[in-house]
Amino acid sequence: MTGRHTDRDRGRDTARDGDGWRSLDPRTLLVHCAWLAAPLGSLALTALATGGEPDPRGWLTLGVIGVVFAVITTAGFVTWSRTRYRVTDDSLEVRTGLFTRRLRSVPLHRVRNVDLTANPVQRVLGLTVLRAGTAGSAGGRSELSLDALSRPEAVRLRAELLARAGAVSAQDPVLATADLRRLRYAPLTFWVFGGVFAASGAVWRVLDGIGVKPWRIGFVRRWFEEFGHSALWLTVPAALLAVVATGVIGSVLLYAENWGRYRLEWTDRETLGVRHGLLTTRSVSIERARLRGVALREPLLLRAGGGASVRAVAGGLGNREENRKRSAVLPPASRAEALRVCAGVLGEEVETDGLRPHPRAALRRRVVRALTWSVLPPTVALAVLGCLLTPVLLYCAVAYALLAAPVACALARDAYRALGHAVRGRHLVVRSGTFGRETVTLRRDAVLAWTFSDTPFSRRSGVVTVTAGVAAGEDGYRIRDMSAMEAAGFADTATPGIVTEFLDRSSFAEHPRNARDEARI
Repeated sequence: MTGRHTDRDRGRDTARDGDGWRSLDPRTLLVHCAWLAAPLGSLALTALATGGEPDPRGWLTLGVIGVVFAVITTAGFVTWSRTRYRVTDDSLEVRTGLFTRRLRSVPLHRVRNVDLTANPVQRVLGLTVLRAGTAGSAGGRSELSLDALSRPEAVRLRAELLARAGAVSAQDPVLATADLRRLRYAPLTFWVFGGVFAASGAVWRVLDGIGVKPWRIGFVRRWFEEFGHSALWLTVPAALLAVVATGVIGSVLLYAENWGRYRLEWTDRETLGVRHGLLTTRSVSIERARLRGVALREPLLLRAGGGASVRAVAGGLGNREENRKRSAVLPPASRAEALRVCAGVLGEEVETDGLRPHPRAALRRRVVRALTWSVLPPTVALAVLGCLLTPVLLYCAVAYALLAAPVACALARDAYRALGHAVRGRHLVVRSGTFGRETVTLRRDAVLAWTFSDTPFSRRSGVVTVTAGVAAGEDGYRIRDMSAMEAAGFADTATPGIVTEFLDRSSFAEHPRNARDEARI
């Protein structure tokens, strides 16, 4: 007890002597040494593939990697030695620069979230990257990053920043924790197929970049020869099965790495905290005041397996790409658990079923688009090639049209059934999509503007797409193909006052049924 008190006092005295400026952890320099793994790994791989005699291109690649490593390591040393930070009574300040000194200062009352991230190397060294996001950081310019701090120092600084920003400590319930049963939802994604080809392409480019010709490697050449000389009706299904099996294993491993040690909780009365990751850990905090709603995501395969994931609609999480990464509050899980998490984040249960349907014109538009873009072009292409080359392709065109048309129509009907919108108490609920169905629940007072957009075709069909503008998440959430006669009235009901002056009340008198429908919202 006495020793800890003495160390604390000594730290305070040092901070006072240096005007409160603190430096990054010196172990940060060791992180840059991890770049040695690239040249050493490339050398070992090249030597293995070429029998210990890399060609000149391989040596040139290794030399370039070595130069890059030296440059990055030197830059890391300069950054570490010239970076200082401190927390004053009203701001967080970071000072950087060698020849041109730069001082960034952010008022503490504007701090909206503090994220802690650590890659595997940083975790081994006990380091963490701290990123403080602020109000108005949609473009990423208002975010301060400290790379890197010791884990205890980062946790202490995070608590200090959130406390000084106005959060009040409280013990709120945990909304969700890690569960191994969720692993069964990991393969229910199209990346089971796409991920395998993306990874294979990346490996191919790396090998080609260091001078290794993948098709010249012995077992690869023998595999292709055996594949070509075997019966294709056996080898093609076997290859597809191998791709699926590899994709399933990879998706499960990736899911476990991303969402291991997961925990979602209200760290205090004003802050929602999300922590996850086995090798690379990420800890995201979302201020309640910046929370605008939730998005329940149900992609086609995940929906077929009874699963869903949840994202928070919140501001202050960086640009759109960063927002998508940081806003995930629940990985793919059962739909019942996803609904429970949505209720926990919103603070109340909001009914997302029984939404108001859209006119039949929306179904016609989806059927026409599905046939026009997914059935007609391949059919025409096969028919033209059949006329020019061989009649066999004409039969292929007919077969494709007969098989693809029912599938396209079924997906179009599913997309139409997904359409819906409603006002539920203090919230606006919007749903759309078939391959990536999403049900968004927004606070009505978070809607800042409405946009009504149409085309000559949609005007002829009597529908319009209405976008609710929100300073969070995707910035706008669309209600696709709703009745043009009801759009303005619904927007006025959801957010009274925004579009009131643009309403034509005479239309309600001419269409009493629409008026009664709006009154029931």
